[in-house]
Amino acid sequence: MNIALIGYGRMGHAIEALAGERGHRVICTVDSLAEWNEREPLVCQADVAIEFSTPATAVANIRRCFDLGLPVVCGTTGWDDDYDIVAARCRAESHALFTASNFSLGMNIMFRLNERLAELMRGRSQYAVSIAETHHIHKLDAPSGTALSLAGQIADHGGRPQESIPIESFREGEVPGTHVVTYRSAEDTLTLTHEAHSRQGLALGALLAAEFLVAKKEKGVYTMKDLLD
Repeated sequence: MNIALIGYGRMGHAIEALAGERGHRVICTVDSLAEWNEREPLVCQADVAIEFSTPATAVANIRRCFDLGLPVVCGTTGWDDDYDIVAARCRAESHALFTASNFSLGMNIMFRLNERLAELMRGRSQYAVSIAETHHIHKLDAPSGTALSLAGQIADHGGRPQESIPIESFREGEVPGTHVVTYRSAEDTLTLTHEAHSRQGLALGALLAAEFLVAKKEKGVYTMKDLLD
C-alpha cells in the first residue's frame, strides 16, 4: 500500500516508522500549502492518504484529497463544525473517508465499555459523572476529541445532557493521552481509565484504518466501529 502522509508531525513520523513493518510505503509527505502545490503529483500516486494535521487545515486537506479521488483516513480532531458538510460531500460524490477521534484499539474498547456503563447508570442520579483528559503540551484542541466522544456516548446511552458533563483538560510534558471517566456518589466512586503509553497504538490504528479503507469496495464514511465489527 502506497501512503501519502498529510501532516508530518509526531503522528506522521510514528505512522511512517510503523508502515514499513507492515509492508507499506510512504511515498510522500505534505506539511504545508507549498508542499501540497509541489508534491501533488506524488500524492496522486498513493493508494490512500493519512491525515494528521491541525484543526485549521484538516478540512482543506480532506477536500483536496477528494478532488484527487484519494481515500482519506483523518485523525485530526477539532473540526466538528464542518463534519456534516464534509461527510455529505463524501457520500454524494462517492469518496471514501475514515474518521476517528482516537485510533487506539484499546481506547475504542473503552468506548464500548463507556457506552455500557452509561446504560447501567441511566437514572442513577446519585452518581455525578465527569471526564478528565491529559495530553502533551503540543495538542491544539481542548477538550480532546476523545473526551468529547466519551461525553457524547454518556449523553446518548445514559440519558444525561451532554452540556452537564464536566470535562477537565490538562496539558503536561509529552503525555501521549490519558482519559478518565468518573462516576462519584456519596458512597463510592467508579472509574474507567485509558492511558496511552506511546503513539504506537494510535499509529497502528491509523494504518489498520487505511488497510480497511483501501480493501473496502463500497465508498462512504467509516469509523473505528466499522473496523472493529
